Amino acid sequence: MMYTSDELLKKVNHSLETLPYERQPQSLYDPIRYVLSLGGKRIRPVLMLLAYNLYKDDPERIMMQAVGLETYHNYTLLHDDLMDNADLRRGHQTVHKRWDANTAILSGDSMLVLAYQRMAQCDQRHLPQVLGLFTETALEIGEGQQYDMDFETRNDVREEEYIEMIRLKTSVLLACALKTGAILADASPEDADLLYRFGEKIGLAFQLQDDLLDVYGDSKVFGKAIGGDITSNKKTYMLINAINRANAEQRSELMRWIEAKQFDRQEKIVAVTRLYDAIGIRQLCEEKINFYFEEGKHLLEQVHVDSARKEQLRRYTAEMMKRQY
Repeated sequence: MMYTSDELLKKVNHSLETLPYERQPQSLYDPIRYVLSLGGKRIRPVLMLLAYNLYKDDPERIMMQAVGLETYHNYTLLHDDLMDNADLRRGHQTVHKRWDANTAILSGDSMLVLAYQRMAQCDQRHLPQVLGLFTETALEIGEGQQYDMDFETRNDVREEEYIEMIRLKTSVLLACALKTGAILADASPEDADLLYRFGEKIGLAFQLQDDLLDVYGDSKVFGKAIGGDITSNKKTYMLINAINRANAEQRSELMRWIEAKQFDRQEKIVAVTRLYDAIGIRQLCEEKINFYFEEGKHLLEQVHVDSARKEQLRRYTAEMMKRQY
């Protein structure tokens, strides 16, 4: 049976809601349950189940690995929030705000172990490959996060460095989800690799879209204030290209805003957005998003599965690209 992404999403949410936490102390596991109850798009587990469903009709069979990957993703968010000292996640208090920093560290560490435990509950035949891929992915995500932190103090970040950083920080987890689904469904190594590369390209497009929405999105739809990347001087695709493509006068104004210690938030957002408009950054970013999305679609077409079976995965990734949040 072929499932729609909505049907799979319902199954993922139900599984997350009904996961038993029987170990003690409760004070360690309550924040984990809390984080996983905050919702989210559940993109990674849905992609894993869609990839599996290309080949086999019983995606429920790998639900534990799907929720394992979602557990891991939420662990990274929990620690990201702590590192960024963020107050809110999906409109709710972050763990370090609701509890404290020590609880966030310890519960996050335990989430990582739980993610491994859940991933490892697959059949023995696939275990080495699944855990090998998951471990490599987890290491790469840490590397991507470190690059992101290193870029904060640099104004000479090149576009290709940024693309590699977001590949590590965002793309590889989508790629891992798809390849894990393929491995567990006994897909050929060639197909598993094509689905991995498809996930990488979609992930790049997805993250670049995030950069774009942070400047040009609608805050009511986006769910958070627009311009956060601008006010924090985050080295996004937009800012890097603005610095590298600006003329002398534009660069001087841009650097003045970047170096300003005190500023009116709204004034800075308006001024920098105006510079982006003048330099043509929005169009540049939209072209790059489309470039990676088209590359991804081409890779998916090469997967050795009947075209009709790929429709749900095609539709789901197309919806991801149309998002306003």
